Amino acid sequence: MNLANKLTIVRIILVPIFMLFVLLKIPYGDFIAAGVFGLAAATDSLDGYIARKRKEVTKFGKFIDPLADKLLVTAALLSLVELGRLGAWVAMIIIGREFAVTGLRVIAASEGIVIAASKLGKLKTVFQIMAIMAILVQDYPFRLLEIPVGSITLVAAVFFTILSGADYFIKARNLIIARN
Repeated sequence: MNLANKLTIVRIILVPIFMLFVLLKIPYGDFIAAGVFGLAAATDSLDGYIARKRKEVTKFGKFIDPLADKLLVTAALLSLVELGRLGAWVAMIIIGREFAVTGLRVIAASEGIVIAASKLGKLKTVFQIMAIMAILVQDYPFRLLEIPVGSITLVAAVFFTILSGADYFIKARNLIIARN
């Protein structure tokens, strides 16, 4: 168990802690939840960087890292739907794309092909994280010039979610055609 994999496990452990703070009605719970979510999201970049820098990329890490990412984002989206801060249709677009791309990667892996994260996929992740954090704290009095940052970043997150998903499938069309 190397450092990168330990950070990924920490991200998974932070998921129920995040949910606890976001769903319980406690003073500043949203801020604490946003902080926990931000910390967990930061471990995503950090664990990959450490694994590559130390040349400690493992099969376990390749499996558990994307799973941890999906758990974190899915938990946040479902919590926001539960609280009435996010439409279920938005959560379904994002979660559905994750299932579809994961399925595509499984098919590719069965053919010995690795589908690496694309720049659009990384941009999607950045906007999803920004949107979730902004939605968590958007109702507080320090809103920046009354600009709905949560809504703006959410629109961008949905846009890049759809665009990156389509991009993965377009780039893998030969693989899909060959499987049929």
